[in-house]
Amino acid sequence: MTVLELQHTTKRFGSIIAVDDVSFKVRGGQIISLLGPSGCGKTTTLRLIAGFETPESGSILIFGKDVKGTRPYERNVGLLFQDYALFPHMTVEENIRFGMHHRKMEKKLIPKRMSEMLDLVNLNGLQKRRPGQLSGGQQQRVALARALAIRPEVMLLDEPLSALDAKLRQELRVELKAILSAVNTTTIVVTHDQVEAMSLAERVIVMNRGKIIQQGTPTEIYANPQNKFVAEFIGRSNWFRGRLGRQVVQGVREFQTDCGMVFNVNEPNDRSAEFYEVCIRPERIDVSHVPAEVSNDIDLRTNILPGILADIAHLGQDINFFIELEHAKRIAAVEKNLGQSLERLGQSVFMRFGADACIVLPVETKSASAD
Repeated sequence: MTVLELQHTTKRFGSIIAVDDVSFKVRGGQIISLLGPSGCGKTTTLRLIAGFETPESGSILIFGKDVKGTRPYERNVGLLFQDYALFPHMTVEENIRFGMHHRKMEKKLIPKRMSEMLDLVNLNGLQKRRPGQLSGGQQQRVALARALAIRPEVMLLDEPLSALDAKLRQELRVELKAILSAVNTTTIVVTHDQVEAMSLAERVIVMNRGKIIQQGTPTEIYANPQNKFVAEFIGRSNWFRGRLGRQVVQGVREFQTDCGMVFNVNEPNDRSAEFYEVCIRPERIDVSHVPAEVSNDIDLRTNILPGILADIAHLGQDINFFIELEHAKRIAAVEKNLGQSLERLGQSVFMRFGADACIVLPVETKSASAD
């Protein structure tokens, strides 16, 4: 069942179109993410759903009812703010109880709901503390419990982990997803962090300049970006610009880069463009000081390019290699840190990557990129 639907929703602030003809649906119990850079319209979209802003045109439906024109407290929507917005003079249980009192829940139901929320967010024993006596992660859980206590039809999270340090963010991503899945609440997460979006949500909506650029599962968005903006925003990329050449085997063509390199790529669906850009994710590149043997047609789907190892960065679980190719072209490759011996800087190395590791996109025209 569709719980939330936006139909051709537009919001302007003066001459600026913050949300431009946005439409999407969210099923019951689904967690989706609105992902994009600052100013892309994702937070304004969230505020439209919450009722803090009113659209110029379009509809916002919750369970099929258009809520445009209703006030925030008249919508059964929970909201977790970026800064949590806890009342500093109230205890944990007083903060959680606030929403239930505000929604005029029956008093006899409140103690049971309070107990459920404290169990859900693992805050039993801390209910008499004030926010200033809690860690950042504990404060976030209080704010989440307060929002969930009213049993909202739609839960809205605005950059829920941005106030936390990197290690705590990683830990709480797992915890937050488990809590949201346990209550089976339809949830929209607004974030600019692609790791957060892809780990929390089952569907990602990428926005830019007020428009939806692409939506799909995290796997679809990452593996098959529809344009360069999405490819660059979702993950790291090595880019080459050039033209498609001859067909080498069925479904594989040569790609001739502007800097004179040639390698093989999977044939794109759109072959009408004059110029293309090829994106290769760093983790799809293997690095070795020994070139692999090429023996048959299958190997024509595998590229082996020589280079010089220019730098190495150790990032704990990952090792980043920076390799200089012809014409001072530098690319990145990422391997898992398995305790392997590393090449020396300045040493000749070979990069190996498949034609299927190459995301081939037509170069966008000025009129297309202006959107």
